[in-house]
Amino acid sequence: QVQLTESGGGSVETGGSLLLSCAATTPAWKYANGCMGWFRQAPGKEREGVARSGLGGGPTSIADAVKGRFSVSQDSAKNTLYLHMTNLNPNDTAMYYCASDCDYSCDYCYTHGLYNAWGQGTQVTVSS
Repeated sequence: QVQLTESGGGSVETGGSLLLSCAATTPAWKYANGCMGWFRQAPGKEREGVARSGLGGGPTSIADAVKGRFSVSQDSAKNTLYLHMTNLNPNDTAMYYCASDCDYSCDYCYTHGLYNAWGQGTQVTVSS
């Protein structure tokens, strides 16, 4: 099973930016569809999808809550998925997780959270 490690989280003020990284031990293309996604979970809240990208950077889907502020990309050479976050606000405060190894379509795995591998998470805290 692929191992995922998130990094790049931290504390920022409203309007700030962060770049999260998700490093995989093996290339995403070695797993079904090469799908990878970003999710987040705030205290007392359900996990929600943030963004996803297929192998090679597309197709990409961004959640409405972060559309226009967040973007996702992949670096196949580094086996890494990135989440570019800008114009952060306190509602973005959450533990952010990446996921990979999808047995279905990228869209289906993202929508239903059906991934075989999850990272340990990286905390993002946005103060007002």
